[in-house]
Amino acid sequence: MTCCTMDANGVLAMSGTSFSAEEVALASRSLGSGLKQLDLSVPGVHCGACIMTIERAVSKLSFVREARVNLTSRRVSCVYAEQSDGHATDAAEIISTIMSVGYRAHLFAPIASENDKIRNQLLLAVGVAGFAAANIMLLSVSVWSGADAATRDMFHWISAMIAAPALVYAGRFFFQSAWNALRHGRTNMDVPISLAVTLSYAVSLWETMHHGEHAWFDATVSLLFFLLIGRTLDHIMREKARAAINGLARISPRGAMVVANDGSRRYVAVEDIAVGDQIAIAAGDRIPVDGIVSRGESDLDLSIVTGESNPVSVCSGATVSSGAMNLTGSLIIQATKLAKNSLLAEIITLMEAAEGGRARYRRIADRAAALYSPVVHLLALLSFLGWGLMGGDWKQAMLVAVAVLIITCPCALGLAVPVVQVVAAGELFRKGVMVKDGSALERLAEVDTVAFDKTGTLTIGSPRLVETIAEDAGEVALAAALALHSKHPLSQALAHSCGQTEISFDHISEIAGGGLVARRGDVLYRLGNAAFACEQAPGPSSDSARSEVVFSKDGTMKARFLFEDAMRPGAEDAIAKLHAKGLATSIVSGDRQSVVDSVAGKLGVDRAVGRLSPKQKVDECRMLSEGGHKVFMVGDGINDAPALAAAHVSMAPATASDIGRQAADLVFFTEHLAVVPDAIQIARDSAMLIRQNFALAIGYNVLAVPIAIAGLATPLIAAVAMSTSSIIVVTNALRLGVLRAKSASQPSVRSTFAKEARIA
Repeated sequence: MTCCTMDANGVLAMSGTSFSAEEVALASRSLGSGLKQLDLSVPGVHCGACIMTIERAVSKLSFVREARVNLTSRRVSCVYAEQSDGHATDAAEIISTIMSVGYRAHLFAPIASENDKIRNQLLLAVGVAGFAAANIMLLSVSVWSGADAATRDMFHWISAMIAAPALVYAGRFFFQSAWNALRHGRTNMDVPISLAVTLSYAVSLWETMHHGEHAWFDATVSLLFFLLIGRTLDHIMREKARAAINGLARISPRGAMVVANDGSRRYVAVEDIAVGDQIAIAAGDRIPVDGIVSRGESDLDLSIVTGESNPVSVCSGATVSSGAMNLTGSLIIQATKLAKNSLLAEIITLMEAAEGGRARYRRIADRAAALYSPVVHLLALLSFLGWGLMGGDWKQAMLVAVAVLIITCPCALGLAVPVVQVVAAGELFRKGVMVKDGSALERLAEVDTVAFDKTGTLTIGSPRLVETIAEDAGEVALAAALALHSKHPLSQALAHSCGQTEISFDHISEIAGGGLVARRGDVLYRLGNAAFACEQAPGPSSDSARSEVVFSKDGTMKARFLFEDAMRPGAEDAIAKLHAKGLATSIVSGDRQSVVDSVAGKLGVDRAVGRLSPKQKVDECRMLSEGGHKVFMVGDGINDAPALAAAHVSMAPATASDIGRQAADLVFFTEHLAVVPDAIQIARDSAMLIRQNFALAIGYNVLAVPIAIAGLATPLIAAVAMSTSSIIVVTNALRLGVLRAKSASQPSVRSTFAKEARIA
């Protein structure tokens, strides 16, 4: 067993690799509630059996809460409870456990160099195997043409000498994995593959030594050639799916100029930028971390953040996100987040989480792959014994057993789900949607009801002043000056619309759920809702479809301000598309019922419920679920987080609160709400392709296994058939990029939902 030790200097050593406890601490990130997450790179992971072995071993550790293996990035993410001795000791146990089951582990770094190296090695191995196979095929032609015994034996020996180094070099990917599994008391899909290649070469060598008429060196090397093609295509496909993540990592700034208190500037690596640092951003530079503009004015390209190509002007006080490109002027920004917590890092993390998700179909594939080795070994043994005992030809029995080992390789079954998931994640990324959990795609394909929050989701959350009712302009100026002291969206809109006149007050306080209270001399001013501002005599109620702010003097109303919130771009079209897909729609909001009804009427939403508390939103989702509906919740606020977690599947905009984004399964980074029906369509197409892939993989095995057992497939034919099935599955998954959204309406669910709403 390989072990990890911590020396006196706090250095964790493992198999010749060492890193400090500080490096482990930096690699771990806090999740709150005493939990930490450690990401480790495990290059030896390449199949479902590997995933199950590692996850099962790590999950047995008492302090580990969750262990998940990302097959695409070959990363193990462990969520664990920090122990009193420090998490470096915990990391040592996690790493030791992974290495005890036969996998080398080191700290994860999201860079492409290691994957590029593996890709180049695979391509070189394909070239070596292909060159050897082509030359052995040429020699085999002479043998098949009727060469005499001496010439035939010479060609066989030459073929054996060509095949041996080719098998050792090109087959090392399979042999090393198989040996590693066997010496740790387990099997994987590379064990029977290695056994098939080895036995095929051994039988051919035995035939050559005994002047046999036939040898199978061509089939052996060709088998390896086809297997390497499949593994290389799988690797390249996964790297292609990760191209978006790698692209984001490449454009991430490596550092920035930090401005000191004396005005001097020094270059600092992005990971060393601290919260509060003043950073100089020149025109043409990308913003390295989230921050607030301290000085300067400029235009920013926010396409990487919002998906919008139009430049946005910023000035002092504006909030900026990492990844945005500074186009014109120079800026000084104050960092508000570390690089690892900034928006660009969050986008990369969301994409990586999408690839690591394992839905129900994926788990079925993993279990099938885990059962593969014992079942195939048993079939091969029974075929060998049956042909040997019944026919007496043990050489033919060995060839049949080898063909069974080859033709039953579950590559197609293992690729059925992950290929579709990574392609779907790439398609959603191109539309501006990040998937936090691969199982969300499966759940999203099942939804029949979409519930929206109003403010910040259906609307952009930026109210605009549409009407002012006041007799004295001076009262309006006082109200606007008071509004400057609140961060409430309505107060900010009032201050922006009415001007920002500086008027001093003796005392100002803000009452949660009410508004602002200010005293100036002996006069008491209030700004907020009518019940709060005019406790003694609230004035006439406002237009029921608008939000209202009231300004009062000593309890008497002096001004009323009416606001409307602009609809999010594409909201009406998105609702129409959802209805066309047969989906029911509803609004669940904490705003006044009259305002919610107004928005629902403009958009054509089926059902609208207002004045809901966070708990009531959860109850609404549960009520729909109990009624047999699969609810897709789209919301953005902290008060939406419980409902986002309670829904069957959920989505939040990138502008949502941190808690809202964490609770959601998907996050969209565009302004347009059209991504909601687009995401549902992609999920439905993915589910269809997964079912097709399972049918193709199972159908192939149903047809191929009897043929191999019957002795009708040589090892060469078996290799071609196995590789062809994998290529078909991959090709079918890639169809996701060209599928068009279906426009056929399915009214049954929506009409039933609308009927229920009318009855309620």
